[in-house]
Amino acid sequence: MDNTGKSDATGRVAGNLEWDGLHRPRIYYAMVAIFSGLFLTVLDGTICNVALPTIASQLGISSSDSIWIVNAFQLVVIMTLLPFASVGELWGFKRLYLWGMVLFTLGSLCCVFSSAFVPLVLSRVLQGVGSAMVMSVNGSLVRLIYPRRHLARGLGLNATIVALASVAGPACSGAILSVTTWPWLFAVNVPIGIATIMLVYRYLPENPTRLEGRRFDFCSSVLNVLTFGLLIGCLEAFSHEVSWHWIVGGVVFLLGIGYVYVRRQLHQACPMLPFDLLRMPVFSLSVLTSILSFSSQMLAMIALPFMFHLTFGMNAGQTGGIMMAWPLVIVVAAPLAGSLVPKVHPGILGGVGLFMMSMGCFLLSDVDASAGYGSLVARLMLCGFGFGLFQSPNNHLLLSSAPSYRSGGASGMQATARLIGQTTGAALVALLFYIFSDNAPHAAMMLAGGLTLAGSIVSVLRIRNSRQ
Repeated sequence: MDNTGKSDATGRVAGNLEWDGLHRPRIYYAMVAIFSGLFLTVLDGTICNVALPTIASQLGISSSDSIWIVNAFQLVVIMTLLPFASVGELWGFKRLYLWGMVLFTLGSLCCVFSSAFVPLVLSRVLQGVGSAMVMSVNGSLVRLIYPRRHLARGLGLNATIVALASVAGPACSGAILSVTTWPWLFAVNVPIGIATIMLVYRYLPENPTRLEGRRFDFCSSVLNVLTFGLLIGCLEAFSHEVSWHWIVGGVVFLLGIGYVYVRRQLHQACPMLPFDLLRMPVFSLSVLTSILSFSSQMLAMIALPFMFHLTFGMNAGQTGGIMMAWPLVIVVAAPLAGSLVPKVHPGILGGVGLFMMSMGCFLLSDVDASAGYGSLVARLMLCGFGFGLFQSPNNHLLLSSAPSYRSGGASGMQATARLIGQTTGAALVALLFYIFSDNAPHAAMMLAGGLTLAGSIVSVLRIRNSRQ
């Protein structure tokens, strides 16, 4: 974009091009609004995992069917993130976030009163739609709220919220189920959701810039839903021993739909799948490092409980307690990394962080029954500190590299990369259990170390690109 406020590819950019965030005290209320909404929507991806056996028993369904209570939510989120990011650029980030919280809160209320399997799954779908709306524009709103000089710190806090919510689901679920029944897993969302809606309406800013002449591409949104739905479906089928005939058919269909979708996106100025941004090396490398790091983290989060049970004989309570070392250290590392961004190139910070995480994963892959709790906690803290050191600089580089009128696409791609990484990591663990049986947790941690080391190398490559 040139200095006149025009975009070479798409027309005129209108609005306040000099926007530089909110100021006190409004910024504090806005922070609470976006952080509480983000925490709830990320947390609900895993909060009911621990309760699935109880829910299956009370609703009279099989354990395999109960998985859809989790999968329906995750699948809807990843299928609709990028279309909603596009809507946010056209409709307004605040408005989309507001309606996302409304739908998420309504879905939570429906879950509370669902007394049968199908209504519960449909309620989770409604939650998933609301969550996708929130996640798709969260990064964009962080960019609007914080002045440029404080953006790295804001993204550091945002990364801390995502990291904590990603791994806090089982702990929160266990605490709630220890004193009450499973519908309260969703009931607690309602008052917090209502309070968040009020804060969003009052304190979040409208889009300061917009691109004139754009319209929502409904055809691309359908192709996006089909492409990502087939992608996740094929990964899940491959990891759950579905007949190879179905897998091959799904892959062929995925390649056909994906080809049409990509070809359509390549000819658009502001594509839903943001090829205009992915053509920027610093953006595409940041997306790749995000996918690698979240794949590694999910490999670890699923494999380690099995390792601690099989190798050390830990029960669920002991496992949950010792694994809290990982997210707790992120609370320190992510804000620290955010404060270092103005002084150290994010590519270097991310590379160092992922190298530390890879060393922690390799050390965990080699533990045996003789290792003490202190040794395990130190390894987990090394992983968590490295991940925290990486995530906020990576998000800063990814979001700040996009023009302001394309921050919705950048934010949507950021969340999509995280979910693709998490889904891939989960599928890889299932595959490793099929291949290695009881040795799978150690193999998973070795693979996590390799993927994270590759991410470290990719991160360092970004220092050749100018800071945005």
